Amino acid sequence: MTAIEARDLRRTFGDNEAVAGIDLTIEPGEMYGFLGPNGAGKSTMVRMLCTLLRPTSGSATVAGFDVAKNPGEVRLRIGVALQDASIDGKQTGRELLHTQGRLYGLKRDDITRRMTDVIDLVDIGTAIDDRVDSYSGGMKRRLDLAMSLIHRPEILFLDEPTTGLDPSSRAAVWAEVRRLNSEFGMTIFLTTQYLEEADELADRVGIIDHGVLQTEGTPTALKRSIGTDLIVAEVDGDTAVAAAAIEALPSVSGVEVHGNELSLATADGAAVIAAVAVALNGCGVPVRALTLRTPTLDDVFLSVTGSHLAPGRNTSASTDEESETQEVAS
Repeated sequence: MTAIEARDLRRTFGDNEAVAGIDLTIEPGEMYGFLGPNGAGKSTMVRMLCTLLRPTSGSATVAGFDVAKNPGEVRLRIGVALQDASIDGKQTGRELLHTQGRLYGLKRDDITRRMTDVIDLVDIGTAIDDRVDSYSGGMKRRLDLAMSLIHRPEILFLDEPTTGLDPSSRAAVWAEVRRLNSEFGMTIFLTTQYLEEADELADRVGIIDHGVLQTEGTPTALKRSIGTDLIVAEVDGDTAVAAAAIEALPSVSGVEVHGNELSLATADGAAVIAAVAVALNGCGVPVRALTLRTPTLDDVFLSVTGSHLAPGRNTSASTDEESETQEVAS
């Protein structure tokens, strides 16, 4: 049985198709990174899989249960930490964890035992008995993670869990996510705008843009798919002329133009970069920067979508996208 499976899954808001027919299969124990810019359909996808939003068409199963037909069964088997957690700042962390356990129908002894486990797991320490108003942003994120784990879910959904956190807090969340996956075999569906987060954590990565799953694979395979090495030339002038000059080089396997940047794939960047500089100089196109590097997920994203992934909250979300939080599957 697969952990998560979607077939031609779609969700529309009026005339806007936020998720446009996604097929997806995630195996038990896998950590899957879901990448995309604001408005790409990431949050809509995760809300459908978590039964918080009904699909317009298509189907999806989570932990073997249909998200539309058996939402209650799905909810018993998943943990969810969304971007905007509603945490009562007037209560202590311990009180919130206890309440969460009661909501899942756990007995008092089970709650006490599991509370000890999750408090140790997310490293909140003695602050667990402080009011949540006194927590830092990183501690609130870790408490939200603890609340999603109190009932020992089979599958954990993390929707941009480190957005807005400082590097130290982000690293702490990464460590906990790795531990959950490695020690407990928990399936984790992680949406993120941070390419390094997906590269560090995910077994496989899917890139979504305009509601469509553009590509997926292991981070290593995706990076290799666009070339062993990458040379990026930032130029002033006619990029078509510059591209033609570079394409004439025998060791260059391909050139892509994005704005005033030219990205070229080659098997041996160190041997080719000098020839690229000479070719650009010879065609009369001024070069502002010439960089050699191995491929990154950002390069993959650029190749697939035509733009870089720029993390940041979208403060001008459409009315249709905002309305998705108001519809909950029964």
